[in-house]
Parts: sequence; C-alpha cells; structure tokens
Amino acid sequence: MNKNQEMGGKIRKMRRSQDMSLAELAEKINKTSSYLSQVERGLAEPSITALREIAKALEVPIFYFLVDENEHNSVVRRDERKQIKYPDSNSRVELLTPNLNNQMELIEARLDPGDSTVEEPLPHQGEECTLVLKGRMKIQVGDQHHDLEPGDSIYYIASIPHKITSIGEEELIFVSAITPPNF
Repeated sequence: MNKNQEMGGKIRKMRRSQDMSLAELAEKINKTSSYLSQVERGLAEPSITALREIAKALEVPIFYFLVDENEHNSVVRRDERKQIKYPDSNSRVELLTPNLNNQMELIEARLDPGDSTVEEPLPHQGEECTLVLKGRMKIQVGDQHHDLEPGDSIYYIASIPHKITSIGEEELIFVSAITPPNF
C-alpha cells in the first residue's frame, strides 16, 4: 500500500466513522465527490490546502492523515526495556519509551533507601514530571525541598538544579516524564 492509499484510507475511515457521505464531505471542502473518491482510493494526492480542509471538516488535526501509525505506536515490553544510568548513582533506570528520538522520554527508576540520583543537584534542558509509585522521595528543586509519598507527583522546570533521594525504609520507585529526552 502506498502513502496515497494509506492517507485515502484514513480519510475514508474517519468520514465513515462520522456517518458522513462522500457528497457531504465533498460539499464541506468545496470539491467534487469524484475528486474526493479518487483521494480516498489513493488515485489522487490532495494538496496540503485540500488536506487541511478535509481535516477541518472531519475535526481532526492534519497530522492524523500524515503520520504512519506503525512508526509512532510502539509497545515496550517489560522484559525489553532499555537500561539507562544516572551518572554517579546506583539507581536502576529503565526507559519506558522505545527510544530517545522523540519529543518525550518516560523512565521508571528504582533507588535503594538513602540513595540519590546525583551527588549534587544538576540541571538539564526541558521540563519534568515525576510520580512516586512506591517508597518515599525527597526531591530538591533549586532551594526547595519536597517529601513525596506514593501517588504524589511534582512538575518542575528541569533547568533548575534538582536531585532525588530515597528517604524511606523501602525501595523508592518512581516514573518521570522528561521533555525533551535527557539521557
């Protein structure tokens, strides 16, 4: 299946999911039904302007028709996670996203009681949101210190130096979403 056929199939599927006829969509975008039929069958490639109109009429973002779902929907199995390492730390960190080539990185980290992610608070580019799954966390962001328990989360600008320490008597497990990827 070529790109035009994939795009046309997505347009047809979205149109049908909204119970919209070919004629109704064609009218909304000021095109003929025969033109739209050719687009849906992959026989004609819509201009970016026409595609923008189709997306608007179907109330979806234009990129919905442009991205290859197989390239962007990646499952990461628990036993296939990539291991990553904080510098100067004994923490165990696994990458939950397939790689570091996209806009966001998601990690699961484990720290033994008393361990920290870094010796001294460090900054990096971007933003971060961290959720405690198990144990107790002390997080220093700039001059502020916060104690977090399971279910607590914190969002911060990562360019402010920060450090995470396990302060409980059990292993600390947390998940962090980081954008852009940092490791």
